[in-house]
Amino acid sequence: MSDTIVGISTPAGSGGVGIVRVSGDTAIEVVDQIFISKKNKLLKELSSHRIYYGHVKDPEEDLIIDEVLVMLMKAPHTYTREDVIEINCHGGMIVIQNILQLLLRYGARLAEPGEFTKRAFLNGRIDLSQAEAVMDIINSKTDLALKTSVGQLEGSLTHKINGLRSQLIEMIAHIEASIDYPEYDIEHLTEDKIDKDSRQLMESIDTLLKTADSGKIIKEGIITVIVGKPNVGKSSFMNALLREQRAIVTEIPGTTRDVLEEFVNIDGVPLRIFDTAGIRQTEDIVEQIGVEKSKEYVDRADLAILVLDLSSKLTDEDLTIMELIKDKKSIIVFNKSDLPRQLDLQMVKSKLHHASYVEISAKDEVGLDNFSFLLKDMFLMGNIDVNENTYITNVRHKDALLKAKESLMNVLDSIVIGMPEDCFAIDLKNCYESLGEITGDSVSDSIIDQIFSQFCLGK
Repeated sequence: MSDTIVGISTPAGSGGVGIVRVSGDTAIEVVDQIFISKKNKLLKELSSHRIYYGHVKDPEEDLIIDEVLVMLMKAPHTYTREDVIEINCHGGMIVIQNILQLLLRYGARLAEPGEFTKRAFLNGRIDLSQAEAVMDIINSKTDLALKTSVGQLEGSLTHKINGLRSQLIEMIAHIEASIDYPEYDIEHLTEDKIDKDSRQLMESIDTLLKTADSGKIIKEGIITVIVGKPNVGKSSFMNALLREQRAIVTEIPGTTRDVLEEFVNIDGVPLRIFDTAGIRQTEDIVEQIGVEKSKEYVDRADLAILVLDLSSKLTDEDLTIMELIKDKKSIIVFNKSDLPRQLDLQMVKSKLHHASYVEISAKDEVGLDNFSFLLKDMFLMGNIDVNENTYITNVRHKDALLKAKESLMNVLDSIVIGMPEDCFAIDLKNCYESLGEITGDSVSDSIIDQIFSQFCLGK
C-alpha cells in the first residue's frame, strides 16, 4: 500500500481556478472527510470519472472553506494508476493553502516534486522517456517543441527503442543457441548474422543520433550571441526581433554594459538571444567587464550574429570581432541599409567566407523576414517533420545511444579479431542495457530520483 500524497497543481498566485491534486490508496477516504457533496453521498459511493459539486468544510471548525468541483478518478484508469482526486476551487492562495492544510491534517502528505508523474512511471503507466516528455510539454516554448514532446509522450521514442531491444534479444538468443548446441557447427553462420544485424542496429541508432542537434534546438533553443562594436545597432536589432523595446537604444556608444538575455521564436526556430556589450578598447572599468563577458558568451554560443554598420568603413574593432568569431557558425547582419553605404562587403566576406549574410534596417524593420528564412535554412534545413520523425531532445537519451553504439562497435571489433562468441553476447547485453536507460528499464534509483526532482510540485 502506498501513502497518499497531495500537491497544488496550479501556479502560485491568484487566478480564476486553483487545483489541488490527491493520489494514493486512501485518497478517497482522505477527501471524504472534508468534502460535502450536494448528492449527500460519500465519494466512495459515487461513480468514477465524474465531476461532483459541493463544498470543502473544516470539520473541526464547522466552517465552509470554499465552493468546489471535485473530479473523482478511481484506480487503475488514472494518471498514477492509483485513486486520484482533483479539487477545483477558487484560485486565491489562501483558499488553496487552507484546502491543502486540511488534506494534510486528515491523512495525506505533501508530494515531492514530480511525485505524481514518478508514481505513473513506477506503476507502469508510462516509461521514463514519456515521463520526461511531460516536463518538456510544460516547458515547450514553440509549437515545434510541443509537437515533439507530445509525440514522445505518446510513445514514438519508446516504440523505436523497444524495437531495437527486441532485435538485440534475438541476437543474444542466437548466440546462446550456438554455444549451447556446438554439435550443429553454426559458428560461422552466427558471426555473419551478428555482423549484419549489428551494422543494421548501428544504422538505426545513427539515424536517431543525427536528430540530436535539431532536437536540442527544438527543446532548448539556439544559444545566440549578438556581437559588434558599439553603436552599430545590436540593441536595435534585438528589439526588432523581440518586437518590443527590451534593450536601451541611444546614440551614445557603450550604452549596453551587461548581457541581456531573451527568448524569441522566429518562424518556429527558438533562439536564446544574448545581447552583449559593444566590444572595443575602453578605459571605463564597468564597460571593460561587459566586454569581457561578451567574449565569454561568444565562446559558449551555438550561433554568433555579428552586426556591422553599412554606413561606416571597417575599423580595427570590427576586424578584432571578426577574428573572435571566425570559427563559429555565424550570420553577418549588415545593418543601417537605409543609409548611404561605406562598408566594403567583399572584404568582410573574404575574411568570414563560412558565414551567412543578410542586409537589414533595424530602425525601419526592413530585411527581418530574410533573416528568418536564413536562420531556418541554417538550423532546421526546412525539413523537420515531427509527424514523420522521432527527435532526440534529451542529453541523457543521446548519451545512452552513444553507449549503445559503442557496444555494437565492440561486437564488430571482436568478430574481426576472432574473439569467442560469448564476448559478443556481453557487448550485446551492454547495448541492451544502455537502450533500457532511455525507457527506464535499466536505470538506477538515483537517476530516477534526479530526473523527477526537476519537476514542479503537483505534477
